[in-house]
Amino acid sequence: MDKITNRAKDLALSYGASAVGIVTNEMLSGGPPSTDLAYVLPKAKSAISFAVPLSQDCIDAWFSKQSHADHLQNNIQTNVIASGISLELANYLNQKGYPSVALTANTAYRTDSKSGIYDEIPPISHRYLAVRSGVGFFGLSGNVLTTSEGAAIILGSVVTEAQLLPTEPMPAEKNYCDLCRLCKAACASGYIHGEEMVSVTMGGMEFSYSKKRHHSRCDYVCGGFAGLHKSGKWSTWSPARFPIPETDEAFHPALVNAVGPYLKRQRPELNVYNVLMPGDQVELTCGNCQLICHPDKDLRKKRYRMLMESGVIVENPAGKREAVSPVEAKKRLAAMDPATRALYEEV
Repeated sequence: MDKITNRAKDLALSYGASAVGIVTNEMLSGGPPSTDLAYVLPKAKSAISFAVPLSQDCIDAWFSKQSHADHLQNNIQTNVIASGISLELANYLNQKGYPSVALTANTAYRTDSKSGIYDEIPPISHRYLAVRSGVGFFGLSGNVLTTSEGAAIILGSVVTEAQLLPTEPMPAEKNYCDLCRLCKAACASGYIHGEEMVSVTMGGMEFSYSKKRHHSRCDYVCGGFAGLHKSGKWSTWSPARFPIPETDEAFHPALVNAVGPYLKRQRPELNVYNVLMPGDQVELTCGNCQLICHPDKDLRKKRYRMLMESGVIVENPAGKREAVSPVEAKKRLAAMDPATRALYEEV
């Protein structure tokens, strides 16, 4: 299978991937349910994992709040490219006589769990396949990091009946994560625990990352329902200033209360389609834990400073979002009529 393995890997790299790996059923044995390749292809024998880099050129403008659109557009396009590579790979293998299934890069969920798609369980975990195959390694955040791009990548996978030749995980010494915790500090929702760790074992190998709090924290903040950090000194790209709860249990009610204002506010021209969200679309306003992480620690620190000094987002009457100082933001909110102000904060 040397030839077909090499051609499959070359296809992914030629079409835009920066790293490619291959896992087999044996390598995933004992892993979480989302590593069961048979879930999507009963006779699966292996899977191809790959990473497509996000543009590093858009990240500084994201953290400094100079441009929302540049990274947003790049993020959507990179997800589409990753999904497209999966489709091309699966088509190639199918045409060669090996039944294969392409997995979309994002927003795909199992329907047979207790709460269906709202449990947000993927058919197959791109992350687990990526770390087991050597595409990257876990950072504290649980994001997959690569030696060149950090966490600024989009992952993709293809499951196949071809017995492709496996690749090895990255050696531990290549994992640059030094537990700096800037990913945690850049998250306004408190999603990353940062102290307690969780581990998964796949094929006899253990992989660890930080415990996460309930995923509704990320839905609430990254999805734009709220965005003001509890310090009041910085925000995500969301103009909403609704309270960010302390406990996991309080997040679902907070999200429900924020839906009405969310649907009434002006929306960016670009949005991500996601069936979990009101109107089947979600704003991308954060992603800080992913974008801040880079192999160069000085660059990580620079990005964090940019975020802390970027101010807070407000929305002007024309619907355009702009960054202003916390003091100026309060003045603008106070000048709004109650109905308009209620679109952004509790009145």
